[in-house]
Parts: sequence; structure tokens; C-alpha cells
Amino acid sequence: MNRARRKLEHIEHALSIEQERANGLDDIAFVHQSLPNIGTNDVQLHTAVGELSLSSPLFINAMTGGGGRETMAINEQLAEVAKACGLAMAVGSQMAAIKEESERQTFTIVRRVNENGIIFANIGSEATVDEAKRAVEMIEANALQLHLNVVQELVMPEGDRDFTGTLQRIERIVRAMDVPVIVKEVGFGISKETARKLVEIGVQYIDVGGFGGTNFARVENERRNDRLMYFNEWGISTAASIVEVTQTAPNVSVLASGGIRTAVDAVKALALGAVAVGVARPFLKILIEQGVEALIDEITAWHADFTRMMTALGAKTVSDLQRAPLVISGKTHHWLTERGLQTKLYSQR
Repeated sequence: MNRARRKLEHIEHALSIEQERANGLDDIAFVHQSLPNIGTNDVQLHTAVGELSLSSPLFINAMTGGGGRETMAINEQLAEVAKACGLAMAVGSQMAAIKEESERQTFTIVRRVNENGIIFANIGSEATVDEAKRAVEMIEANALQLHLNVVQELVMPEGDRDFTGTLQRIERIVRAMDVPVIVKEVGFGISKETARKLVEIGVQYIDVGGFGGTNFARVENERRNDRLMYFNEWGISTAASIVEVTQTAPNVSVLASGGIRTAVDAVKALALGAVAVGVARPFLKILIEQGVEALIDEITAWHADFTRMMTALGAKTVSDLQRAPLVISGKTHHWLTERGLQTKLYSQR
């Protein structure tokens, strides 16, 4: 099967497979503040991802590209939405365009539509330094997402089977790039052990890509005759992964993705320590089924919800929100306790 057809199959299966509420964020509860002492006009939604200044903590996460006209149309529309709403946007893996010149336009359309926007390039951890640079140059990207997808590759019928030297390749890319390099999981979470290894080689940005969102093990199993069902429940929830990384690597800018379906999910992820929150499937579903204007309306509603919740918590900024007290319960509390992480740091702040 060619790469373009595979990209289209990924979209079809990702939209058709129903997601479970497994991101761990239902285990997070805010401590109500009856005297917040601020108004909605005091709330500022801008945030910083290292040297990048974002007008919103919400960004459109990597979805597609490299699948011909269909994926070009999706990226064009997502870029329109990002421009209208002032959001950063990541493209899908650009390896297809690096291998096949004809697929470049499925990615370059994003920069043509959103000339001054913040755009993240995207490539896999198997890439060379030259390929990483070409991905950034292709769309004049402000940052590079370097994705980790071991489980997806193992389940993918035509996927990689050898991951030797991945950390060394990441280190070479981090040292060579002139833009921030965001190491990103694709739905199985980042552990504290992985975070430590990444910090040791100079990584300063991590997108936890936790379990609970688009399940690429299930997506790839749909493409197999002999399904590897044991990988369908494999991974660290988004909530747990944010804590694993923020407590282990406090100087890293943590981005949260993986099953962020609502504004409440996003605000909880920020309160746990993320500086920005990425959404993919829910936005793609609205775009495909209802169109650009409906997605713009949805994101506008999310921003209004952010403002109301932050007002209720007395948080004028994302930094303030990261100091709001919250209680962790259920499976997430059990996981974190067993992993030796401190849950009371959040309830007592």
C-alpha cells in the first residue's frame, strides 16, 4: 500500500473508532474559590512555549498531509481556522513530502493560507538531521514536532520493527535545529523515565501525547488480519503523563494532548502544569461534518469557557491557573502514588 492511501485510511479509522474517556482528566477536580477577586475582563489567555508566544493556550495538533488532494483540503481548512482564531497549528508527518515531491503542496498550503501564523513542522524520530531541516524549511515552521510512535509502528502492518539509536537521532536533531524541537508521543504517553532521558540530551519541549485520545493501536489493528489486541489498552493516561513529566522535568515546557475533548479537559491539563493544549480528532470531526465556520464557532466557545473557568478559580493567566488547587482521585491518584509522584502538591498549593 502506498503512503498516500495509508494517510487516508488513518483519517477514516480515526474518525470512525469511538474514543473512550480514558485520558484520566475525570479524576481531576478543582477546589472551588468563592472569592476569586477578579472579573472575566482580567483573564489573559496568552501563553509561552519557550521562546514562542501564543495568543491562546489551545493549538490544532498534528493530523494529516501527504495523502493527495483530500489531505491538502483538510490542511487548507485547518489553516483558515487557525488564522481566524489565532491558534498555533501542527501539520501531520511530512516524511511523505520529503520522499515524494508531489505531496509537498499538501503541507505548504498551510503557510500560504496562514502567512504569519505559528506553525509546527512534524517528522518521525527515524528522520535524519537533513530531513528534519527540510521539514521545517518546507513550511517555514516556527517549531518542529518530532514524534515517537513505537507502538503504532509495531502494530502497523508495514511499520518499523527496529528502534535502535532513536535517542541519539533526537539529540543530533535538537542540537542542529534553529527552532524549538518538541518531542511528541502519538497517544501512549511519556513516562518519567523517558522524560529524564530526553532532558539529558537537551530536549526542552515535550508533548505528552497521552492515552485517551485517538488510539493508533486500534487504528492500525483495523488494518491487520491478525490483530494485536493487547496494544489497544497500552499507554499512560494524559493526566498521569503530564504529572510524570512536570514533576520529573520541571524546566521543560510541557504540552498536553491525548483525548482533550472539551474546554474543561483543556483547563484541567493546564492546571496540572501544561503550558499549551493540543486538540486533533474533535476538531477534525467538526470540520469534516459541519465545516470551517462551525469549527471557528466551537473554538470561540472554548475560549469563552476558558475565561469563565479561570475567573471562577481567580486565575488571571495560565501561570496563575497552574497554581490553582485541585484534587486528584481515582485511577490517576493510584497510578501516581504507585509511581512515587506527589499528588498533595496540587491539593495544598
